[in-house]
Amino acid sequence: MAHTVKGIVLAGGTGSRLFPLTRVTNKHLLPVGRKPMIFHPIEKLIEAGVQDILIVTGTEHMGAVVGLLGSGKDYGCRFTYKVQDEAGGIAQALGLARNFVGSDRMCVILGDNIFEDPITDAVRDFSEAPAGSTRLMLKPVDDPQRFGVATVEGDRITRIVEKPKEPESNLAVIGVYMYDNGVFDVISTLRPSGRGELEISDVNQHYVEQGMVSYSVLSGWWTDAGTFESLAQANRLVGE
Repeated sequence: MAHTVKGIVLAGGTGSRLFPLTRVTNKHLLPVGRKPMIFHPIEKLIEAGVQDILIVTGTEHMGAVVGLLGSGKDYGCRFTYKVQDEAGGIAQALGLARNFVGSDRMCVILGDNIFEDPITDAVRDFSEAPAGSTRLMLKPVDDPQRFGVATVEGDRITRIVEKPKEPESNLAVIGVYMYDNGVFDVISTLRPSGRGELEISDVNQHYVEQGMVSYSVLSGWWTDAGTFESLAQANRLVGE
């Protein structure tokens, strides 16, 4: 049986790598092509049939985000908003979604991930997967040393190594993650990393060790848009 999949777009953080552009606005409201950055992940979720979408962002620019997106009626979806009081990491931001997700499943997209392929098939497959399953999106890259790198066997991810000096593959784990509601129990067991944050890589590692992580590989282009270089790259790719 297919489970309902809700959408979560994580759009917090300070955007420090994009100062001074982000001094007065949220990074995810900067333009990529002819749209604010945050429109791109939202459109991927709506295209995949996701109708309930939670936006998590910080206190400073929540008003601007709500002013832009509203209730969702203009987009054919329903938006819910949660405030992340401080930048405590991706996993901490995701933990705020427990009540929103309830007994359903979720597709989480980092708000600065810009990519070409639809995620419709991946979301559908995940909605039909057994309880406890997780699905991550992977992308072959030229410089895997910069990313979390997945080793795969058959239809499962067997290892993820963060920023490896000698990568076992060229498959980077990008910012699209699918979990059922058991992920909140996993998050509650995490300890802050050396950065003082709850890391999403620790969440994914937990599932890898359980042998529960399937994957989909993006064939089209992908970039994040969190630095001046990658923001320029995102604008170029979207423009083409």
